[in-house]
Amino acid sequence: MKKVSIVVPAYNEASQILRTLRAIRLYIPHQELIVVDDGSSDNTMEIASELADLVIRLPINRGKGIALQTGWKQSRGDIVMLLDADLCESARFGFRLADPILEGQCDMSIAVLPQPMKRVGLGMAKGLARTGIRMLTGFTPVSPLSGQRAIRREVLSSLRSLDKGFGVEVGLTVDVLRAGYRVKEIPVQFTHRQTNNDWRGYYHRGREFVAITRTLGRKMGEGLWIR
Repeated sequence: MKKVSIVVPAYNEASQILRTLRAIRLYIPHQELIVVDDGSSDNTMEIASELADLVIRLPINRGKGIALQTGWKQSRGDIVMLLDADLCESARFGFRLADPILEGQCDMSIAVLPQPMKRVGLGMAKGLARTGIRMLTGFTPVSPLSGQRAIRREVLSSLRSLDKGFGVEVGLTVDVLRAGYRVKEIPVQFTHRQTNNDWRGYYHRGREFVAITRTLGRKMGEGLWIR
């Protein structure tokens, strides 16, 4: 029977991560639960240690991509599931990401989250990511920025290092598709913290937009565009 490893990257998630890990423990069959504390300044690591099989502490904030890379390379499962630390109780639905891989339907599954109650931002980062992925691979994703995924270990092992920051999801999707693997988007009832329409929210989305632009630029240099 194939085993599942769950990797949770976390940065200053002391207020959310315990609820997320409890839901994972209770509802998702898995071999191991790994948390990568990406240089948090709060007590994320101490809280995560209560439920995780392994907590890896990075000395400084390195970015989500580095955290994910660090975590999955320490894992042992045949399938690696990537879940954000702020999913809280909705993390219990993570098993739906593993099912299509276990059934042989795809090599990487991506969660499509429900539409948010209120609109935030202008959708520029998401639109850029969707268009870039389509032009580079021919695949038009519904949720190009979704960080909730499951992927076969051998697929991850065959790829280059993950992008370091906010471009990690876009880069991973492009790399997996270009390598000839199958990707399937799955509706999952995940909920997580949203950025607001304030200066912090726009700053975050601005950084995300820049990171996605850089990632797509690198991927464009690595191969041909698909028209």
